[in-house]
Amino acid sequence: VQRLQEELKTVRATDLKRIQELEREIKTLRNIMYGYIVQIDSLNRINEQLVKENQQVRRQHQQATQTITQLTQVKEQLEETVVIASKLKASAISVRGLNKKNKEKTKIKDLVRLEFQFTINENVTVEPGMKTIYIRILKPDEDILLKSPGNVFPFEGRDITYSAKREIEYTGEEYRMNIYWEIEETLLPGQYRVDIFADGNLIGRSPFTLQK
Repeated sequence: VQRLQEELKTVRATDLKRIQELEREIKTLRNIMYGYIVQIDSLNRINEQLVKENQQVRRQHQQATQTITQLTQVKEQLEETVVIASKLKASAISVRGLNKKNKEKTKIKDLVRLEFQFTINENVTVEPGMKTIYIRILKPDEDILLKSPGNVFPFEGRDITYSAKREIEYTGEEYRMNIYWEIEETLLPGQYRVDIFADGNLIGRSPFTLQK
């Protein structure tokens, strides 16, 4: 347009035909320029709309991500709750010292066995069937009473020793049971502890004292 306008100035006034041609070209170019301006304005508006939509999509994506994270946390909590609920639990743990006549005694010198009584609580979420219940008897020095070092069971990815065990058929209902330890070693007075295990889990624990 600028070039044509410069040329128009240089054309002699008598060259009317050329002047008209230049004016028509200028008009055409101006129309084309106007069309470009309209298109650019339209594209700018479309771009602004796309930017807004993009921002909205990003917000929606962030919200969706937060929702997924929250749902994942809830799922993990529920799974943890289910795992906890599906574990056996021992309660009402008691320990008695017995003499040769199976009478309860308190002094170590009179004892020939220890009786561990406890209840496996009712739990309908636990799969019924045969269960092996293990006990570990810890002496005051934290050493374990053992019949054989080969008596082991799996716990938290490793094998640990047990003092005694008993198999029961668990139906999901409350089950009162006992396990005995025959005393064949010299026991010292002090505070002992019994830990109870089943299905690879610690299900109960209780301290007890043996008197001199």
